[in-house]
Amino acid sequence: MRIQVQRGNDRFGVIHASLRHQTLPPWGKGAAMQPRFLILGAGIMGAALAHRLARDGASVTVIEALAPAIGASGRSFGWVNASFFLSEDHFHLRRAAMEAHRQLAAELARPYQPEGCLWYEETGVAFDRQLAALEALDYPLRLLDRAAVAALEPRLAHPPERALFFPLESAQDPGDLTHALLGSASSHSAHLICGLRVEGLTQSDDRITGIRTAAGDIHADHVILCTGTGTPALLAPLGLHLPMLHRPGALLVTRPLQPLLHHILATSDQEVRQDAQGRLIAPASAHHQADAAEALPPPQEMEQATLMRLRHLFPNAFIRPDRLFLAERPVPGDGLPVIGPVLPGLSLAVMHSGATLAPLVADLLAAELGGQGEQALLAPFRSARFFTG
Repeated sequence: MRIQVQRGNDRFGVIHASLRHQTLPPWGKGAAMQPRFLILGAGIMGAALAHRLARDGASVTVIEALAPAIGASGRSFGWVNASFFLSEDHFHLRRAAMEAHRQLAAELARPYQPEGCLWYEETGVAFDRQLAALEALDYPLRLLDRAAVAALEPRLAHPPERALFFPLESAQDPGDLTHALLGSASSHSAHLICGLRVEGLTQSDDRITGIRTAAGDIHADHVILCTGTGTPALLAPLGLHLPMLHRPGALLVTRPLQPLLHHILATSDQEVRQDAQGRLIAPASAHHQADAAEALPPPQEMEQATLMRLRHLFPNAFIRPDRLFLAERPVPGDGLPVIGPVLPGLSLAVMHSGATLAPLVADLLAAELGGQGEQALLAPFRSARFFTG
């Protein structure tokens, strides 16, 4: 399966009725004039978009208030998958994103070897529903019994009666990938400005023309918000309300261990993987992708509870904590991504999980910004569902 970017003769102008006739001049490598793009946010989404637009020949500047991957992107479990989805459209977007990761790894000359996931977050009827739903969507999987799970993970103390194995799912370090993408963008003449806080968007008539900062205004032909949980505050002065769910998260990283785990593990109590340095990476809540908690326990309590669950899985291992990361996950109000144009001169890309979706969304959004037509995979995730009634 290879991701195909749809091509068309129209210039940029996609979802919103007011944007149908808003265009950027034709641009790309070899064009006499290149549009100036301002990308706000240097997490994995902003970095992936900077990489793609810069490689396509655009003039790109990335503005980051603190440092790259300082927020959710640098504190993510990094599970690239489509076994979690909220709708069929969401599944197809995530499934295509898995292939986009493979293509991106080849492009950046980075290793890519999916370790696969052993999944038994549910049991009984709920397990059967998940199996049936994924089989109906033709998702690659194998149904394993206890002996097969034990063969794949011999150090696992309590293999389940049955599990699903998803061979194409992988783990990425989103923080590391963010830096690699920014490095690639820089090699194609993109600029990164860190430590500059955006105070607002500048506007002329009905068009966004750039950003306002304490250091002065910066003008652009197009501004793209990859600002996660900071997005509503930038949109509010424009009279636009983007609802966001309050979804705090925590991630425990242990000290390095001898090899314990060969695959991503998603149990009913704990998700965990082991990285190349031997560290266990574990969200502090079960089912963290669908976790709806709006408050977290005290950090020490979360750390100890997560350690207890890990030690139950691997009782013979000397598991010691190294660090606990806290972050606010950028989850739009209906749980689904928000991608594409908002006003003339303004687009956004806000979602959870950017660790899975960023490479694909960057490719498709860059194609739209480059005049290659509306991308069908993005159509269900437009901001119009919040901003028009």
